[in-house]
Amino acid sequence: MDENNTFQKRLLGLQRNLFNFAYQLTTNREQAEDLLQDTTLKALKNESKYVDNVNFKGWLFTIMRHIFINNYRQAVRASTIIDTTQDMYHLNLSQVSAADTPEDSYAVKEISEALEGFSEEFREPFNMYIAGYKYSEIAEKMGLPLGTIKSRIFSTRKRLRKMLES
Repeated sequence: MDENNTFQKRLLGLQRNLFNFAYQLTTNREQAEDLLQDTTLKALKNESKYVDNVNFKGWLFTIMRHIFINNYRQAVRASTIIDTTQDMYHLNLSQVSAADTPEDSYAVKEISEALEGFSEEFREPFNMYIAGYKYSEIAEKMGLPLGTIKSRIFSTRKRLRKMLES
């Protein structure tokens, strides 16, 4: 019974540290509180799995990080749109309607026109990145090293920023 109380006291003693870490991850007070609560419950549930010679604080932070990552992945999966239409009408529609204001529409048009002046080797990876592909996916699809893809996307961003400053 004494071991159980010690575990709980240590857990309660780290609540402020855990909350601060949760807030860094979520940047939202309510979400941080939820994450802290989920972490505390999971730690209490898995108390029997804790080995006494392991860094307790590190163990708790790892639990929190894993919960945050899993929640994030679940949110991304929930917001993924699956378009079963033959011409992917719905996906194309959401991209077109992304420009809500005339200013946004003008900016998108201006960026698209500026990109037309770039060579294909820079334009294609940048467009894929904007479309949501990960660097590794772009590298695999284009058959180029990951560093090359990152460099080209960075260079394209830099050149676009310079071109569109005015």
